Amino acid sequence: LKTVLLILLLLPFSSACSSDKLSDLLGQVESLNISRGGYTLGKVLTDSQKATALKHPEEAANPLTFKFRDGDLHVVADKTTDRVVILYERYEAATIKKVQALVGDLTLDFGDPTVMAHDKIIYWAFGPEGKLSEKQYRNDKDVKKKLNILATVKLNSDIKVLEKKDSAQIGDIYFIISSEPVLKLMSP
Repeated sequence: LKTVLLILLLLPFSSACSSDKLSDLLGQVESLNISRGGYTLGKVLTDSQKATALKHPEEAANPLTFKFRDGDLHVVADKTTDRVVILYERYEAATIKKVQALVGDLTLDFGDPTVMAHDKIIYWAFGPEGKLSEKQYRNDKDVKKKLNILATVKLNSDIKVLEKKDSAQIGDIYFIISSEPVLKLMSP
């Protein structure tokens, strides 16, 4: 009985601790200023953005979050704090021109990618001090140093990103901006 009482007394504190940890982590992510379409990962939604959320809701996969659409941008936010936890866009049957335009936009927003894989996946990885360069990322991987990645921008395309501009290929493309450490803390 004493053990049960102790657990019941400590339960609210463990929840508060994880809530504080989540808040601190979201603050770190927000300071990276990873933004798209006026939304910043980790940042509290503005009143205008909350109004958009009410007008264009979507079904959220996680019960701790709510999701909405603002144009082509899908936004997932924490229900308790209204802080942005995921931003993404998805295009089906995209042309190579659309793929290359999106890659260009993301490169303008975030600089040179940290990693490119198979000419179809591009990552921008962010640590506590900002975006990791490809050289820094590869050096850390080579010496098996643990990478402290707070957030990523991941673009995935069915079409090779460096395909010829006049290619008639069509495929799906999406990018997602998220923080794996935040999402792990929010898993139900």
